Amino acid sequence: MQTKPQPSRYSGLLCLLGLVSLLAGLIVMILLREILLAAWGIMGLGIICLAAALVLDFRRVRGAVMGRRGVFSVGTTVMASVFVGITLVANGISVSAYHRFDTTKLSQFTLTQQTQDVLKDVDKPVKAICFFTPPDKDNVGIVIYATSLLAEYMTYTNKLSVEFVDPDVHPDRARQYGIAQYQTVVFESGDKRRLVPPLDILVTDDNGNVIGAEAEHAFTSAIMEVTGKAQKKAYFLTGHGEASINGEYALARKGLMDDLYLVDELDLLTRAEIPADAAVLIIAAPQKPLTDPEVAAIEAYLEAGGQAMILTNPNSAAQDSLNQIATKWGVTIENGTAIDKDSALNEKIDTPLVTPDRDFFTLKNLISLTTYFPGATAIMPMENPPEDAAVQPLVFTSVDNSWLDKDWDPTKDPVFTEGTDIKGPVSMGVVIAAPARTANTEGKITRLVILGDSDFAAKDDFVQVNNGDLFLNSVNWLAEETSLITIHRNVLPFRRMVLGADQFNMMKWSSLAIPPLVVMIIGLIVWWYRR
Repeated sequence: MQTKPQPSRYSGLLCLLGLVSLLAGLIVMILLREILLAAWGIMGLGIICLAAALVLDFRRVRGAVMGRRGVFSVGTTVMASVFVGITLVANGISVSAYHRFDTTKLSQFTLTQQTQDVLKDVDKPVKAICFFTPPDKDNVGIVIYATSLLAEYMTYTNKLSVEFVDPDVHPDRARQYGIAQYQTVVFESGDKRRLVPPLDILVTDDNGNVIGAEAEHAFTSAIMEVTGKAQKKAYFLTGHGEASINGEYALARKGLMDDLYLVDELDLLTRAEIPADAAVLIIAAPQKPLTDPEVAAIEAYLEAGGQAMILTNPNSAAQDSLNQIATKWGVTIENGTAIDKDSALNEKIDTPLVTPDRDFFTLKNLISLTTYFPGATAIMPMENPPEDAAVQPLVFTSVDNSWLDKDWDPTKDPVFTEGTDIKGPVSMGVVIAAPARTANTEGKITRLVILGDSDFAAKDDFVQVNNGDLFLNSVNWLAEETSLITIHRNVLPFRRMVLGADQFNMMKWSSLAIPPLVVMIIGLIVWWYRR
């Protein structure tokens, strides 16, 4: 007569011990991340106990699974313990090594690589003190947005902690930190402190209406400041009618700030030299000639291993003074307007469209760019350039039907004039690299980017096709930040769902009634099937 398998007297105890070990290991792993090895050891002990229980009670488990009622009776002590154990082990793996996927269109839950690198290098505690009102009193959404962003920051560093303070409940704390506005975030490390007011978080249109939120630059810059990390600084030359960083070049300035640059203006009429902290000098289309002392200061900066971007336009009043700088590095800024009948934006033949096959910005395997230039002149390599200067054409017109028109008249159909105009392809931009030329600068490299148009990076043209990419990539190359190239932060717009009363009631009652109704129906089906 066949006897029914008897359960081992020790299997239940082993199951209990295994589950306790797995649970203890998971708790240690969550709370004490610094002793992960010990946590895995505890979980390993639990796995061994469960495996031993499964072996000791194997015949009973096999009978439960393979028997006539096995479909509904697998929930024996051992099998349930093994299932729970697998769940705990899976959670332990997810705690120690996990990856999140951001499927949102704007990658709103993904920090830029620059910010990730900054956070990984933070070596001292930083506290973010959020002086927030309750979310229901925040009519622009800063509280939810900033809270989510700070949570994302904390996934990349264990040095950041966040504290929430209601300034109405704790006015003494608000006075202590000099809080003048609700929804202000204070970053603090040691004796250093940086306030990020709501105006640095909200994005507004020209009429002052809130259209979105973007605080990554402000938060990351604040962390760098309070931890003593240096930021590279880009100076825009001013004093000659150049494009303003708060006007025409506001978007370009924002792009640089998103790449973690400090941006400021520089007036060489009030100071005799380029500041020592200048990573890049940007000369954006001066409308008046530079003075001899200004040219001398820029030349000294470049010869000592400086980096500069020069943006000019056709027949500029400042061309002669800019050529004083350019010719020393092997190029000439020409008079005239680039015409391209085969590749132009919206059939505007004086607005060359540069496709990827005519974009030679191949730094660090850069993706090719498509850009356009609303009125550009030529930047031509000299026949006998200095031997130490390496000149590389950056962007140029098409080959067959383009030229530099020396007498461009937009009211007439242009015709190429032999002997006067310059036959294409016409170089509208160059990059230059050369060893520094002054004493005590061994190993330094002078870098220059010269473009025959400034409008491509001004106003709304900055965000068209890859115009902004070209500008930012050029600055990053000049500042030797090739790892930053083509990394951008998109503004997170506010999206509000507007519902009518009937729609609201439908969502409310369906969310309350449908889930339990579905569970009830499933239960009835299972009951009927088993009966």
